[in-house]
Amino acid sequence: MSASPSRKTCPAVLLVHNRYQQPGGEDAVVQSEAALLESRGHRVLRHERHNDELHGLPRWRGAAQAFWSTATTRELDRLIAGQGPDIVHVHNTWPLISPSVFRAARRHGLPVVLTLHNARLVCPQALMLRDGRPCTDCVGRLPWRGVVHRCYRDSALETALVAGVTQLHRLLGTWASQVSRYIALSEFARTLFIRGGLPAERIVVKPHFVDSPPEPDPSEPARRGLLFVGRLAEEKGLQLLAQAADALPAGERITVIGDGPLRTALQSHPRLVLLGALPAPDVQAHMRRAQALVLPSLAFEMFPRTLVEAAACALPVLAANHGPMPELVQQARTGLLFEPGDPAALAAAMRRVLDSPEDARLWGQAARQHQRMHWSADANYRQLSQLYEDLLR
Repeated sequence: MSASPSRKTCPAVLLVHNRYQQPGGEDAVVQSEAALLESRGHRVLRHERHNDELHGLPRWRGAAQAFWSTATTRELDRLIAGQGPDIVHVHNTWPLISPSVFRAARRHGLPVVLTLHNARLVCPQALMLRDGRPCTDCVGRLPWRGVVHRCYRDSALETALVAGVTQLHRLLGTWASQVSRYIALSEFARTLFIRGGLPAERIVVKPHFVDSPPEPDPSEPARRGLLFVGRLAEEKGLQLLAQAADALPAGERITVIGDGPLRTALQSHPRLVLLGALPAPDVQAHMRRAQALVLPSLAFEMFPRTLVEAAACALPVLAANHGPMPELVQQARTGLLFEPGDPAALAAAMRRVLDSPEDARLWGQAARQHQRMHWSADANYRQLSQLYEDLLR
């Protein structure tokens, strides 16, 4: 990392995040960004809540907090008055922190940044997926279709709750006037949120990042096999992966790292080796030994962090050709794109990697070069610090 700027030039940042019951990419991104800021001399404050709190709350109270959390506003008032941050950077507010955080910060005259990790502001389900296919029915419209189709947790009532929070704060002007800058993770995501009604002039694109690991050791054994890393859930395309695996040559199996609701159903598949959730260093070790990472997601992903992690490990990616993937994966240069939802197309992409290890090696090298130029800690800090500077100026 480059030298840290002087303490006087580094604004103090209050990071706000509602943690998930099952830790995932968003939680990891918040931790990485906090560590990055601290490494460059910023004072980082935190206001976090965890969804485990919901276990001790009556359902009506949890629902009420999703609309407006007095606990959030009280804690923000205390933190801002006592610790004096210069800027507030919000990641996830659902459901316990609530959009009340934006008005609390603006009441103190502080600029507010919101990173748009998922599609919740334009889709009650946040995944933009219905019946195994991407769905944009609620983008830029009243989300009644999502309620009718019970898109969130298969419940019309809970879907209406999520949609109601977004719509109430749209009517209150929260999204139009209380957020100073939005961070979209890709150009695809930026376009999507503009269609959904967010002010275009306030949305900037800043992708994820990872620290660049050391150069691969030439003495390491040749890469072998295919890898999946992620939550074992329908939207991640695990059933598609299982179907495509059946078409691989005899003896080929796919290593699967992660946990989720589909684990039991996949456990007996003869072509999948399920390792469960692993610590980050172990995941990185598997990425350094595999020939390609498979991302068969059925849903539009804003920017999967595993893609950046793979690129840092010189691992090419096989991804469904929709959402932001065409801008993140360069066809036959840093990986391959295949027809979404098509097991035959995915199987063909996997066979091409297995049959052409030298091509896969060159794609991995190009992916690593791209990561070092665009998705590194240095590149990310330049973008983030410039954003903060512009707002404070």
